[in-house]
Amino acid sequence: MEIILKYFSEFSPEQLRQLELLEPLYKEWNEKINVISRKDIDSLYEKHVLHSLSIAAAFELNAGMEVIDIGTGGGFPGIPLAIFFPEVKFHLVDSINKKLKVVQAVAEGLALTNVTTEHIRAEEIKNRKFDLAVSRAVAPLKDLWTWSKPLLRKKARPDANIAPGLICLKGGDLSQEIHESNTRPRQMEIYKIFAEDFFHEKYLIYVPA
Repeated sequence: MEIILKYFSEFSPEQLRQLELLEPLYKEWNEKINVISRKDIDSLYEKHVLHSLSIAAAFELNAGMEVIDIGTGGGFPGIPLAIFFPEVKFHLVDSINKKLKVVQAVAEGLALTNVTTEHIRAEEIKNRKFDLAVSRAVAPLKDLWTWSKPLLRKKARPDANIAPGLICLKGGDLSQEIHESNTRPRQMEIYKIFAEDFFHEKYLIYVPA
């Protein structure tokens, strides 16, 4: 938890309560349904929560925005972002239902009212549009962009600080992956935001629609 407060300070008492509850909730549920590797659960705040919040450090999401988290797994980056942006609606989807059971239980345990979940593949979603898609190391950029593009609104909201697009968390040498995606993303090095060894060669990728 200290590592979160090292980089962020303006939390409400409710947000602090929710952040502090993340560890006991995930530890309890991870015993039942493994969504975080055993070796990573003790580094939850750095490797999962802070990593997810790099999106919040780099982009300002506006109240009323709707965001889809594609392949949310155990709820990352969606759950930490939902705590950080209580006025933004997050729809967390995954093709593996048991993972969503954990996400739902955590969201309920935190009393998050801005999180919904759906057991579905992103490419199967019809008749819904979002302001942003977010994802963490789920699939190659080419696939993520193929799934995201039809789900994104054509125009930004009048008060939006960011145009509709895909924001994903990725690591390693991405040159080939970006080339194959036929996109021209904005790439940010997370280590420049959070100067921790874990974030070396980890990146934020933003593809505007």
